[in-house]
Amino acid sequence: MIALARRITAVCVLGAALAACGTADPAKPARPAHAEPHASSASPSPSGTPTMAPGPGGLTPVFEHGPRDKGKTVALTFDADMTADEGPRAAAGERFDNPGLVGALRTLKVPATVFMTGRWAEEYPDQARALGRDAQFEVANHSYSHYSFTGDCYGLPTVAPDAQLTEVQRTYAALRKAGVPHPMPYFRFPGGCYDRDALRAISGAGVTAVQWDVISGDAFATDADAVVRQVLDGVKPGSVVVMHCTRSAAPTTEKVVRSVVPELRRKGYRFVKVSELIRESGTPR
Repeated sequence: MIALARRITAVCVLGAALAACGTADPAKPARPAHAEPHASSASPSPSGTPTMAPGPGGLTPVFEHGPRDKGKTVALTFDADMTADEGPRAAAGERFDNPGLVGALRTLKVPATVFMTGRWAEEYPDQARALGRDAQFEVANHSYSHYSFTGDCYGLPTVAPDAQLTEVQRTYAALRKAGVPHPMPYFRFPGGCYDRDALRAISGAGVTAVQWDVISGDAFATDADAVVRQVLDGVKPGSVVVMHCTRSAAPTTEKVVRSVVPELRRKGYRFVKVSELIRESGTPR
């Protein structure tokens, strides 16, 4: 857990408000096991989708990376960030999407998981729908507002504890309204900020919280080569890499992907979605 805390701290330094941080929960579930999503108004996907069993006391389980001993697989994940109060900036021309990045992933035939805020889906419903209906991608939940679920998350506004479950459920409603047919039962805390109280607050959503073990450092980066090096140096079998699908705040990401993908393939890596890593981590029902 010390190593996880250090990794999350690094996100804070690299990502500032976009990739803010918090204190990770010290209680982690044991070896992942599969379970069906809990029945609730937020249950997002068909039965059989791989998730992890709840932690002690029914806490939301946390997934960081896949198995290290089942082949050289890696999952590229992209956070489609947009806060609830950034509408005026979008109206003024700021781009929170990144069609070039999505096009690059399609051209390179790279499966990917996109963690999408509800506000992003509302701003770009056509893109959300296209991603959700493309078998190459899976769309998961990144909260509605991209506000923090802990009290100290690099200056982000916070979601009240009694509103956190609603925040997750509201996001699934926004994704479905945009036309995403089967949003995944995976949730990424804004900035990676969570604690035991946050895990308990959203337990009724039936989601697996997905973190990462490789920080790309693409948030606000201007040196694509430095980001490429950081990813290549960090990837191990089963890694989950966190990047961003937000052009204004992560302008180098498309270039990074175009460099990282062929190099990892040259090293023998196979790209998969988060769902495949979770499936490989436990025994399917």
